[in-house]
Amino acid sequence: MTATAEKTVVTTASDTTALVSKQGTTTIADTVVQKIAGLAAREVNGVYDLGGGGAARALSALRDRIPGASASVGQGVSVEVGEKQAAVDLQLLVEYGVAIADLARAVRRNVITAIERMTGLEVVEVNINVNDVHIPGDDEPVTSDRVL
Repeated sequence: MTATAEKTVVTTASDTTALVSKQGTTTIADTVVQKIAGLAAREVNGVYDLGGGGAARALSALRDRIPGASASVGQGVSVEVGEKQAAVDLQLLVEYGVAIADLARAVRRNVITAIERMTGLEVVEVNINVNDVHIPGDDEPVTSDRVL
């Protein structure tokens, strides 16, 4: 999926939605839906992080060490927003020991609920790609007694 800057909701007089009324039209940018999806996915226990594989996580870990820098809420999330509907793709890093099928159901349910409640858009699909499993202790920096 590719993200576009924003979509405008257009309807006919007989076709009204929560985003279109006699008083005006509400436009929701793709980045808004992307952030909602990212936050909703991170709320589910068992989701360690969102985003791609090794290189992306290494950059994220480096960014976490820089004062004032923060990870993008939309990292690992891509969305496609139409006039009345939205589709979401998520890239997850899950905790070791979590049942992935159950986790995917919980993430999908939480993301759909959050987007539909906050935006009024119908979520037609949430595709989940599990990229890796986080094993406790993998994050700890390797220390050496050698002087560099």
